[in-house]
Amino acid sequence: MGDDAAVPFNLRGVNHLALVCRDMARTVGFYRDVLGMALIKTIELPAGMGQHFFFDCGGGDSLAFFWFPDAPDGVPGISSPATRPDEGTLTSAVGSMNHVAFDVPAEKLEEYAERLRLAGVPCSEIMNHDDSEWGISPENHPGVLLRSVYFQDPDGIILEFAAWTRKLGPDDVSHTPARASERTVV
Repeated sequence: MGDDAAVPFNLRGVNHLALVCRDMARTVGFYRDVLGMALIKTIELPAGMGQHFFFDCGGGDSLAFFWFPDAPDGVPGISSPATRPDEGTLTSAVGSMNHVAFDVPAEKLEEYAERLRLAGVPCSEIMNHDDSEWGISPENHPGVLLRSVYFQDPDGIILEFAAWTRKLGPDDVSHTPARASERTVV
């Protein structure tokens, strides 16, 4: 591309993704103490509205959480997936946040999954994402594009450690985008 005039916005990645938690102390304990993310900014919202805390999730990006004392409970299966994708459907409502995937080195996946289990965090087996009918292979092979492990935070937010295993190219964009008219509402 090279020509800045042809690019409508100079996007440089994700500044932060803001989620909502039930208990900020528990959230800090998980993201800082279990996952090792540095707590980099804390904000007390005005008029007793709550708190907004930021964690460094690597690559210059941040993961942020709001705590609102009067926030309604989420509805698993609607406002978020009901469970990890290896345990059930990954469907969630339009406009919901489905999951957060953190980029990790491919050679560290097994070690990281074991660290999660040792910390008492249940997680999936390592999944090999490919272009097969179901998108998952039982073994790692040259067609695998991403390997990952899924787990949940204390509020049930689906998290993923993900590692690209090959460079993506033009052949990886081969599907026609679906239209809202194709949607089936239950």
